[in-house]
Amino acid sequence: MPTTLTLKNIPDTVYERLKHSAETHRRSLNSEAIVCLEAVLLPARQTPDERLAQARALRGALLHDKFRAPDIDVEKRQGRP
Repeated sequence: MPTTLTLKNIPDTVYERLKHSAETHRRSLNSEAIVCLEAVLLPARQTPDERLAQARALRGALLHDKFRAPDIDVEKRQGRP
């Protein structure tokens, strides 16, 4: 069951950063505070093997033919004198 928590004496800088973050993510202050607390207190635990498998899957999903170094250099130089 969810519990209500009241925070007091929040430093102005912390409040402003939380408010800005909430606006950026289109969340209420309450929802943003919960997301921040969860990120710090309930970090996702991955084993090194899981992290490696995820990295390999992401790398495999890239279209290597479209990201060759010479092609990237040509794209970077386009429009330059």
